[in-house]
Amino acid sequence: MEVLARFVEWVPVCPEVEVGMGVPRETVRLIGSPSGPRMVAEQSGKDWTREMQDYSRKRLSELKKISLSGYILKRNSPSCGMERVKVYGRSGAANRGQGLFARLLMDEMPLLPVEEEARLNNLSLRENFIERVFAYDRWQAFMSGRKSARSLFKFHIRHRLTVMAHSQKHLRRLGRLVAASKIRPLREVCGEYGRLFMEAMAIRATVRGHAEVLRHIVRVFSRQLDAEERKELLGIIKEYHRGLLPLIAPVTLIRHYVKKYRLVSLADQLYLNPGPGELMLRNHG
Repeated sequence: MEVLARFVEWVPVCPEVEVGMGVPRETVRLIGSPSGPRMVAEQSGKDWTREMQDYSRKRLSELKKISLSGYILKRNSPSCGMERVKVYGRSGAANRGQGLFARLLMDEMPLLPVEEEARLNNLSLRENFIERVFAYDRWQAFMSGRKSARSLFKFHIRHRLTVMAHSQKHLRRLGRLVAASKIRPLREVCGEYGRLFMEAMAIRATVRGHAEVLRHIVRVFSRQLDAEERKELLGIIKEYHRGLLPLIAPVTLIRHYVKKYRLVSLADQLYLNPGPGELMLRNHG
């Protein structure tokens, strides 16, 4: 939170307090069907379902206006749990529900990067979430500006290697969309592009995927490298692929060659500069 606070503005939301449950408050839990549970206070039996749903719709309407770039939910919460929240039925509890607020949040903002706080202890999930947050922020900036087939093409080119590391299947589909932007309504194309782009970013990039991107980059400028430089770079990529080096090692060397040989086609690639350096997104993957 401290590192991210230098780059984002935190917006605290506590549905249970804001709906009027107070602090301290009586424990509530989800009861009934996982697809449509009720939120009921454990001791008093008060049913908070309607109030929570009404509050959630109103609060989400407010949150939409400030263009959120990501959302961190609370694990196991009957209001804010993203998944595997206990829902109590006649036969006991089943870990397959969602918090009432969380469900509406993800329904109303389907492109928004969402993650649970406990899952962010996993390095891979955390890096993927942060990368998605910055990617979504850039997409929102694109959508709020003056759009054209050319500006969409530029956005796509800047993110091409990033998407490639996550999903080559999505990259091909996005490429076809960009090509179609000259003949299809731009608004329609952008809507579909945004959905596919964030869908691709939600797929965690693998070591193999990164290695393929790195080798692709080498092929782009291999003629500029002498035999010793090429051997060194390919060797570092191989060591990364084997798990002996972090991703930042080959990326840093590639950045050096991009600057040394003035490789304009790679200089603007967000894959080589995924976000603020302080976040060190490439130091571990």
